[in-house]
Amino acid sequence: MPEWDLADLFPGPDSDELHSAITDSITEVRAFRDLYAGKIGDLSGEDLGEAISAYERIQDHLGRISSFSQLLHASDMTDSEISRFYQNIQEKLVDISADLLFFTLEINRVSKEVLDVQLQAKQASYYAPWLRDLRTLLPYQLSDEAEVIFHEKEISGSAAWVRLFDELLSRLRVKIDDSVLTLEEALNCLSDDDAARRRSAAKALGKVFADNIHTFSLITNTLMKDKSIEDGYRGHSSPAASRHLENKVEPEVVGALVSAVRESYPQLSHRYYALKARWFGVSAINYWDRNAPLPGADEKSFAWDEARDIVLSAYRSFSPVLADIGKKFFDNAWIDAVPRPGKALGAFSHSTVPSAHPYILINYLGKPRDVMTLAHELGHGVHQVLAAEQGALMSDTPLTLAETASVFGEQITFRALLKGETNPERRRCMLASKVEDMLNTVVRQIAFYEFERRVHEERKEGELLPSRIGDIWLDSQAESFGPAVRVHSEYRNFWCYIPHFVHTPFYVYAYAFGDCLVNTLYANYQDNSEGFEDRYIEMLRAGGKLRHRELLAPFNLDASEVSFWSRGLNVISDFIDQLEAM
Repeated sequence: MPEWDLADLFPGPDSDELHSAITDSITEVRAFRDLYAGKIGDLSGEDLGEAISAYERIQDHLGRISSFSQLLHASDMTDSEISRFYQNIQEKLVDISADLLFFTLEINRVSKEVLDVQLQAKQASYYAPWLRDLRTLLPYQLSDEAEVIFHEKEISGSAAWVRLFDELLSRLRVKIDDSVLTLEEALNCLSDDDAARRRSAAKALGKVFADNIHTFSLITNTLMKDKSIEDGYRGHSSPAASRHLENKVEPEVVGALVSAVRESYPQLSHRYYALKARWFGVSAINYWDRNAPLPGADEKSFAWDEARDIVLSAYRSFSPVLADIGKKFFDNAWIDAVPRPGKALGAFSHSTVPSAHPYILINYLGKPRDVMTLAHELGHGVHQVLAAEQGALMSDTPLTLAETASVFGEQITFRALLKGETNPERRRCMLASKVEDMLNTVVRQIAFYEFERRVHEERKEGELLPSRIGDIWLDSQAESFGPAVRVHSEYRNFWCYIPHFVHTPFYVYAYAFGDCLVNTLYANYQDNSEGFEDRYIEMLRAGGKLRHRELLAPFNLDASEVSFWSRGLNVISDFIDQLEAM
């Protein structure tokens, strides 16, 4: 299996190229500040466009340095030298970028009348989408001094606690029977075909989490308080408000999504888990059996090369353009697939910077879900390659739409596998596995969102005991599981390892947003495939230039309508209908 080569960013942490890049960036940023500080409102439109272009180049240079340190750290979070390098780089970048803060702050202080005149120039108007999004932050912008303090304190504040969380997870070891496993390997045992192995894994994980729960609780409480302080200064109306703003989505749209999913619990998760309990011959399954293979299932294992061919073939059946871009990840050393002690958990695609290319991290163990994960992350990677042409300032897609290509990649891969399977029992197992993945993406993530919302609200009244966090966790999960899933006492601590709660608060609803959006998009594709591929690729190319309303308009879809979410949720319900009929 492949391991990535970060030399496309820099040859190594001690390389002359990296040292020069840091030195050059310091010089470049200081020259930029000397040239433009205090003058933004007086610039012509042409000069403002040139200034933003220079700022964009600097962001690309700094982003390359940051990406290299992050990816190297993700390769092995237990190596002290790598951790030290990562921390030192982040501190240097905070110091360097502090001299850039003036630029966006000054732009936001320019009056609308002056900015409208500046935007009449072609050079400035090119960046109008970036300026539009930047101006949405104006009501929450603080004084220059306060912004600098928040910026510089982050590295010793929230970022330090996030690093502690990551390194703690990477060092956890779980003893299951006679084996000592990493957390990634232990979590993978929850989908083992041996029921006794699943139970042992759940109990062992519960013990490890309980042994470390006070540290996890301290990290969580501290980060929630840190967020609350900043939200208070900026005047955000709720703990999730800043995420909605960053995602460029209206709170009422998120509210409609959350309400629609919660109201669908009985028809989706409750109904499916009751069906699975009947397959297992019990009235209720244990929580560690939620993702278990069906009784008698012959779950196939996929070699890496086979998984690669399956995913690329599925992509090509939909779009040769997407498949050709995806093939580059395999032809070059852009993927790190080998599970290793100390390696970051889970999977991700890091976009790096437009002047380079994305990198994918996955812990590949050969299970069908790993094939789906590969299809998911490759979708992110392809999306990031297409959006890179928008440049460093406008290539990042809001989280609500960033999951579109990844979930669509899963969808087309699953449909291709299902179409090629003629054995009725295997088709049933594949369909059940897909339903479970969709429930994990939609129902479970909205339950996560409800958990986050409640703990952040309660944290305003003071620090939460681990037991109280566990109570909220059990309550939110039980609501989503329904009566057919039996929850045991040790499960109260399973909140502690979810990285999104720590890395990106309130990220989780983006998965449900993306899954429902893709379900609706795919139904649109099935109804009328003519021209769909071109419209879809253009949507991915847009990056962060357009809002969700503008991106969905060519498909005659509107996320603010109740029918939009209902149509997406109905796809899951229809799959469960098929399973009940088998």
